[in-house]
Amino acid sequence: MILIADYGAGNLHSVRKAFEYIGVKAVVSSDASRVKDFGKVLVPGVGAFGHAIRSFHESGFSDSLREHVDKGRTVLGICLGMQLFLTESEERGTHSGLDFVPGKVLRFRSGSEKIPQIGWNSVTFRKKSVLFEGVADKSYFYFVHSYYCVPDEENDIAATTMFGGMSFCSAIEKNGIFALQFHPEKSSEAGLKVLENFAKY
Repeated sequence: MILIADYGAGNLHSVRKAFEYIGVKAVVSSDASRVKDFGKVLVPGVGAFGHAIRSFHESGFSDSLREHVDKGRTVLGICLGMQLFLTESEERGTHSGLDFVPGKVLRFRSGSEKIPQIGWNSVTFRKKSVLFEGVADKSYFYFVHSYYCVPDEENDIAATTMFGGMSFCSAIEKNGIFALQFHPEKSSEAGLKVLENFAKY
């Protein structure tokens, strides 16, 4: 069973319904104390980094999730949830993240593409990842974002995507810490397969 963290900034119910569709039990909860009872936690997220990380701290999820990760349990961040896992973000000022994955969150500075990136884009695998088992390389997934993650360690990058003439990190895998810049719950069969892989891991 999977806990979907409700910290006031999440795309909660579409994620829960996606798990329901593939026959996986997932519970949405705003009670951070419940994290200890689950082997897997999913951190969704939409909106601004600063507001989201404040809500995460105030709700108690920061401490609970840190303990969860320290025990070697599994976590998945989606979109803004992915960005919260990094060290800091430059969105509307400088904000400290959870620092599960050393690195920064930066704004796209494309002169040729409309920002935010909204729509389908292909994902290129950088290493063998649990999340992408049974998924074809360069499959298309659905993105909605103006900021992207830059991990300090290349080996933390599981997949990349091209946008505005540059390649950015679109998936992370590090010691049971998983993160996706795209929305698997909105990405048809490929996205559902990614969620299924996370559930089975």
